[in-house]
Amino acid sequence: MSLHVLRPGLLTTIQDAGRPGYRQAGISVGGPLDARALRVANALVGNEPGAAALEITLLGPTLRFTADHLLALTGADLSAILDGQPLPLNRAVAVRAGTELAFGRPRAGCRAYLAVAGGMAVPAVLGSRATYLAAGIGGLAGRALQADDVLAVAEPSPAAVQLRRQLLGRSPGLAWVAAPWFPAPALTPRPEPTPVLRALRGPEYEQFTAASQQAFWKEEFQVTPASNRMGSRLEGPALLRSAQAPELLSAAVAFGTVQVPAGGQPIVLLADHQTTGGYPRLALVAAADWPRLAQVPPGGSLRFQEIGLPEAQQLYLAQEQQLRQLERAVALRRSM
Repeated sequence: MSLHVLRPGLLTTIQDAGRPGYRQAGISVGGPLDARALRVANALVGNEPGAAALEITLLGPTLRFTADHLLALTGADLSAILDGQPLPLNRAVAVRAGTELAFGRPRAGCRAYLAVAGGMAVPAVLGSRATYLAAGIGGLAGRALQADDVLAVAEPSPAAVQLRRQLLGRSPGLAWVAAPWFPAPALTPRPEPTPVLRALRGPEYEQFTAASQQAFWKEEFQVTPASNRMGSRLEGPALLRSAQAPELLSAAVAFGTVQVPAGGQPIVLLADHQTTGGYPRLALVAAADWPRLAQVPPGGSLRFQEIGLPEAQQLYLAQEQQLRQLERAVALRRSM
């Protein structure tokens, strides 16, 4: 079972849950920028939560399915077309061999996730199949997809095979059939034009001037074209440290860390971020809002809202509970 890449798109990579445990060696955890969308896609097709899928950025690829498959597309609305018909987001979809998937212009968001039942069958490197572009490891030879690549797909679960056969059996004359059920809207929100990201004060927050602190929470920032999987570079009011701020040493950073270089234009670190950094850490975006951050495209805008640690923890736990409920509900539906 496989997929044939006819056109690769702007940046399409294989991503799974990432490779934790190697930060001391300078290797980032990596993985998906929108982990919630990946997890929802995998749940819909009966995969493990962290199974390898495709992360599709802005301009999507054209793929041909060389066998019958069960798939799900989540995250950004990139005008997906399956054999000439719009493909619904956030649904399990059974497709027949020979069906082609293509994408048009981005309508909302930046990154979509295509999960196929069984998951992408590429070798694991340091315990993960995620593509880490900076190191050239994982995924398909450590790189983005190219034209004429053939992506092997692992054997799907019996429940996924049964669902695929049931859906295709209902409409023998159609190239693809979508399941009638879908997740709760809270897990699949449409990406916002200007999201307000909830964030906590960072370790060096007090070193910034009062005017810069106020501007960070009140003003709008734009994501620049220089952004990539390592970080979203922002443009807005200059955020400056006070003249008395001490010299900084390199310190640990994480997904969502808001670093501020000397020029005052912040960088919000993403999945492929470096493991340490010497820029002051003004804030940290709450984990529950990382998916919203990941969906802001270059040219898009965002704002920040201050929250405390207890609220950030509650937001994360609530999202995790919703995801687990979805996985249980989908498993139950497939078994019926």
